[in-house]
Parts: sequence; structure tokens; C-alpha cells
Amino acid sequence: MDLEPTLTSLDRAQAHARTWLGSLNSRPVAPAQGPAELMAAFDEPLPEGQTPGADVVDLLALRAEPGLTAFGSPRFYGFVIGGALPATVGADLLTTVWDQNSGLNAVTPAAAAVEVVAARWIKEVLNLPGDATVGYVTGGMMASFTCLGAARNEVLHRVGWDVEAHGLHGAPRVRVIVPDERHATIDLALRYLGLGVDTAVLVPTDDQGRIDVAALRTVLAADPDAPTVVTLAAGNVNTGAFDDFTDAIPLAHEYGAWVHVDGAFGLWAAATPSRVHLSIGMEQADSWSTDAHKWLNVPYDCGLAIVANPRAHRAAFGVHAAYLLQTDAEPDPMELVPEFSRRARGFTVWAAMRALGRTGLAELGENLCAQAQRFADRFADLPGADVLNDVVLDQVLVRFADDDAVTRAVVDRVVAGGVAYFSPTVFKGRTAARISVCNAGTTEDDVDATVTAIAKVLAELV
Repeated sequence: MDLEPTLTSLDRAQAHARTWLGSLNSRPVAPAQGPAELMAAFDEPLPEGQTPGADVVDLLALRAEPGLTAFGSPRFYGFVIGGALPATVGADLLTTVWDQNSGLNAVTPAAAAVEVVAARWIKEVLNLPGDATVGYVTGGMMASFTCLGAARNEVLHRVGWDVEAHGLHGAPRVRVIVPDERHATIDLALRYLGLGVDTAVLVPTDDQGRIDVAALRTVLAADPDAPTVVTLAAGNVNTGAFDDFTDAIPLAHEYGAWVHVDGAFGLWAAATPSRVHLSIGMEQADSWSTDAHKWLNVPYDCGLAIVANPRAHRAAFGVHAAYLLQTDAEPDPMELVPEFSRRARGFTVWAAMRALGRTGLAELGENLCAQAQRFADRFADLPGADVLNDVVLDQVLVRFADDDAVTRAVVDRVVAGGVAYFSPTVFKGRTAARISVCNAGTTEDDVDATVTAIAKVLAELV
């Protein structure tokens, strides 16, 4: 095997990677070109002959660069997307080079081992049950899908229906109770699981998006014997607010419900000393979903599906076949996720946790929250800016000139200007800019530069 072409391609890729990383602090955060221009750059007939790998790498970097968003920029605040820690960048490169298909313990023991150890560390810092099983998936949506898949099967199992064998045809209806301010991925997971979006029972939320526990009690009592799943939020997608776990989870359990906590970014508050109070009671739930590529700053893609009942988790996704090298002693990684073949995502998670340690993880969380609060403080001094939420975590909702059109225009113009990137949203019927501070490298200077750009645009509009 001639390794020289691969090594040359790797050298070229490393050179382009250095250039990209070196530009993140200064380059425009938004892409310079849009979909049409990028399609024109890439759209060509498939070549008849072969092209050396290193030349392909150069061509890819040249053509793609104008269409790349600087997600790793400390001034990227859109969609709750984190950056990447130094250790995770290196670990991700090794993950690619090692190219492990991480489904089976016996075939990729290194990948399996780091997943178990990293999962144990995560459960410890988040105060979750030590015997919970953890599946490494693509992101928060698939993490919720996995957890809700285990939930669906378990609540049906409790009423005598074997969904693994018989499917949903003829099964008792599973009642899914969700807050009206839930994340859209919960709905998508319900669609994928055959439970349906329109059948979900909506519970009202307060002005911060927290579930109304009294209303939840009324909904639960309306059909007390139904197989039931309740979803709660650790970090509302807009406000960052946490549901009242200490009251809501025991209440749901009174009615035999499975409780799932959607904590795509907010789950990590449990590892942040000044925010740990938000997560009190969360450990009583039955499953939890989170993203490592948000708060933990692991490169895309990596989500975590955590299930307190190992039997239910494995029953929903486990599979055995004669050609697979499996034992019954420990679940193989593939038995805890919807995939057979997948990237060895645990290497980067292990690297992040090992590099940060408890103190580093706490400092990371404290910085994210502090910079979010700085945004809120700066907006309080900016005429025409109105912060709509209680800034309890890393989310800031701000509205400009109390006007939908002006708010959207501010977002569009600031993003087009390249200084920062954030996104519009609608919360409780009002348009707002949603600023998510999720990059470990964001500093006070980044916040101030962003607010200065916003102030300039706002002054031009009103």
C-alpha cells in the first residue's frame, strides 16, 4: 500500500486547516457567497479521468471557502452551536485517520472503551444515574429520538404490548404530553417513531417557556391509566429557562409516565456551579438528551442519548446476528443507537472531558453564562433594545424598536456586515433576535464588538 498520496493529501488539508483556523477571529462570520454562487462553483460534469487526491483537496478548499460559515468564530451566536476545543480538533483528526466503525466492542475496543469512560464522566458531572446507558448519536434530534424510542417501547411493555415484535398496529395509544414551547426536534422524533405530532397533548407554559405544572396535573389526571410519556426542557430553546423538575417529574411518575428531559445545551448547567440550581430534580427523569457539539464544544457531529433503564434502552435498539461478534455481557455501542455503522464519536467527547476536567468544564459554563449576561447588560443601556427573557443561562432574546420588521432588519444587516452571526426567532408571538453564547472562546471584547455593530445598524433604522 502506497501511503504517499494519502500523506500528501493530509499535508495539504492541514495547510488549509491552519489557514481557516487562523482566520476565525478576523474573517466575516457569515459566508461571502450564497447557494447559487456555490452551486455554480461546484457544478461541472464528472471528470472522465482521475485527479490526484492532493489536487482535489486544494480544489475543494478553493471552491468551498467563500461559502463557509465561521461556526467556530467567537462571534457566532446562531442556533446554539459551539466551537471546538483544541483537544477535540486533534482528536477529530485522529478519528478520521483511524476510521473506526464503532458498532462492536470486540472489533473496535478502543472506541468502545472511551465511550464508556466518557459516558461515566458525563453522568458524574451531570449528577445522572451511574447505571444509565449512553448512546452516541448525531445530535439532539437523534438523541431525543433514541430516548423517546426507548420510552415508547417501555410504556407499552408495561401494559403488556410487545412493540418490538408487533409494532404499533393494534397497540394501545401512547399519550405524549409536551410543553407548548418545546423544541421542534421533539415533534420530529414523534413523527419518526410513528406516534404522530397532532396526537401530542400540549401543556401551556409561562412567559419564559416553563411548563405549567398545575396544567400538567390536569392533563395527566384526564386519562390516568394511559401509557404516557412526558417531555420537559433543560434550557428552553429561546429563553434558556428550565422546567420545574422537582415538582413535574414526581407528578408524572405518580401516573406511571416516562419522563424525558430535552437538554440539548442546558443539561450542562449541572456542571456549572452558579447554574446547578436550575437542574435540581433533573436526575429523577427516565431519559435525557444533549449535544456535545453545543456547550461541550466538540466538533460536529455528536449527540448523547442517556437512558436510566438499560433494559429498555437495549430492548428498543439492540440487535443480534450470527455474523456479528457479540456477547450478552455488555451492550455493544450499536445496541444503544439507531445506527449499525457510525463514526467513533466518543474519541472527541473523551478528549473534551479529559482536557477540561471538572474545573475547566465549570469555567467554560461560567464564561458562556457571563457573556450572555454581558449582552443583556449592554442591551439595557442601548435605546430601542428590549431583552425579553430572564437571562438564566446562555440565551438572550432581544427585540429592537418593539417592531418585528426592525428586529429582522437588524439581524439581517448585522449578519450581512460580517461582524457577528445570530438568528431571528418568534417567541410568544413576538419577533426577536436570539443570541446563543456557546463558543468557549467568546470574550467580553466579542460581546462589545457585536453590540457596537447592532447599535450602529439600529441607529440607521430608527
